[in-house]
Amino acid sequence: MKEKKSLSEINASIDIPEQYNVFKRLIAFIGPAYLVSIGYMDPGNWATDIAGGSKFGYALIWVLLMSNIMAVILQSLCARLGIVTGQDLAQACAAHYHKTINYILWLLTELAIIATDLAEVLGSAIGLELLFHIPLAYGVVITAFDTFIILVIQRFGVRKLEALVVGLISIIGLSFLIEILLSNPDYSAVASGFIPSLPGEGALFIAIGILGATVMPHNLYLHSSLVQSRNIKRTEAGIKQAIRFNIFDSAVALNLAFFVNAAILVMAAAVFHTTGNTEVDEIQQAYRLLEPILGTTLAPILFGVALIASGQASTITGTLTGQIIMEGFINLRLRPWLRRLITRLLAIIPALIVILYFGESSTGWLLVLSQVILSLQLSFAVVPLIHFVSDKGLMKKFVIKPWLKIIAWVIAITIMVLNLQLVVSTLNEFITGSSNNLFFDGLILLFSTGLGLLLLYIVFEPILTNLFGRRILNKNQADIHGSCVIPQIKAIVPFQKVAVALDFSDSDQQILSYTLGVAQQSTQVVLLHVVESAGARIYGDKIEDTESRLDRARLERYAVELRENGVENVTVKIGYGSPVRTLAELIKSEESDLAIFGSHGHQGIKDLIFGVTSNRVKDKLNIPVLIAK
Repeated sequence: MKEKKSLSEINASIDIPEQYNVFKRLIAFIGPAYLVSIGYMDPGNWATDIAGGSKFGYALIWVLLMSNIMAVILQSLCARLGIVTGQDLAQACAAHYHKTINYILWLLTELAIIATDLAEVLGSAIGLELLFHIPLAYGVVITAFDTFIILVIQRFGVRKLEALVVGLISIIGLSFLIEILLSNPDYSAVASGFIPSLPGEGALFIAIGILGATVMPHNLYLHSSLVQSRNIKRTEAGIKQAIRFNIFDSAVALNLAFFVNAAILVMAAAVFHTTGNTEVDEIQQAYRLLEPILGTTLAPILFGVALIASGQASTITGTLTGQIIMEGFINLRLRPWLRRLITRLLAIIPALIVILYFGESSTGWLLVLSQVILSLQLSFAVVPLIHFVSDKGLMKKFVIKPWLKIIAWVIAITIMVLNLQLVVSTLNEFITGSSNNLFFDGLILLFSTGLGLLLLYIVFEPILTNLFGRRILNKNQADIHGSCVIPQIKAIVPFQKVAVALDFSDSDQQILSYTLGVAQQSTQVVLLHVVESAGARIYGDKIEDTESRLDRARLERYAVELRENGVENVTVKIGYGSPVRTLAELIKSEESDLAIFGSHGHQGIKDLIFGVTSNRVKDKLNIPVLIAK
């Protein structure tokens, strides 16, 4: 089976011209880390930062700094993996682990994405409520529609998407720069917050929430894919340059994210903790207290604008990551709008249940909980990443140095130890507070034990494989690139009948050029077009309207052009109704042995709703399909 490219629609889509100087090449590489960085300043981060600042003052700034250092290192390793191997982290896992392990890892990552999306849903809905007084439940429902907005933007290319995200980040950063100036924090106390400490009860829960909100597992999968959007030279020098520039990109982008998170925590400490409002753990509380404490309406307005910008920007990363892990782990590709809508609905449903049942005051707790879920899932992405970039057989000359490997494992162990403490304390609270419900207690213990055993297996999998070979769990392939089998090439058989689907768009010229390229003197060519008007859908071939007559005449002109260029046997056929169903039926009825399409059959919003026509038709055929870009 042919290996699929990660995010194939943008893979190697940005050229890096050799004539560029170093600065211009650096600019061409900048972008992926900014898309990733928005996940480090999403509304889930706001909840944990506000809770940490209001309750513990400046004391947990060190957790943000530690998390940011971890993030820069881990994201740089992801970039290295994607650049060197040409595969994202999900594809690497799929190639390395047993199918059962991959399904579990996929489900865990889906849970992480849903938790992330939950934070985005609540953040955007809260921003709409605060600025425009839209009820929170309605705002949650409205967020379902930003799915289509983001997908429309994606159609303009990855660079436009990166530019949009940088613009949103600028709005967030500028808003909080002004917030810091307005709140006038104690800068000496801010400096003391960089000294590690866990003051008071609940600090560990908030600290792990901050860690989960900062080093987000889905960003590891995302970054390893986005770096492949650059069409680099596959030479040692080209790969080294790409790694170096992407490390720079990660460091700058993630330090901007650190500034935003630190600004939120510092603002919460300066405005709430110092005034005795130590229980502010919700975004709505923070918004409503900013004006009376600071004495200006500008502060809450900036807060609300930044919150909506954060929620919308974070939606982009959720869309892309969902596609990456589904294709990478289980080789399942859905239309992007459908994939995005499913994820968004899975986030909206629990949000609505909690809001309607427990009230709007529960959103702060729900946001913090979503970040703790992310933190618990983090080890299942970090450990495989470290194993892969430490594998000399996989990474060749670009395997990480021993000192970097040690640092990476220190980070992984720190994450695992903190999460173990959290799991033990959480399990204790559940069991002691569940009224001796043995079934419920047993279910929680069984689930936790299963995840613990899975993590142990992933940590020690290379050692187990070396000791026992494939008797433990058979891998899908010997290594990430798979085994290479050279097939026996058979004699070339010319195509007898070629079906050519035309939509009278700009792509027709390219389609007909390909037709001339593959058609020989004996080849029969059938030109096809489907009339999609309302009348055609109702009356089918019984309709003889102006559109049908004009379309047939245009096909006949195309046929004349092909005959003049040496293709003697050309016929035309018009279909009516649904393009996907009708084209598939026409091609099958003609018994064609090759089909040629344009890249799509719709424009604008119809592409989002109906999908790419050529992709849907080829799934119904069992003959080769040539798609003209």
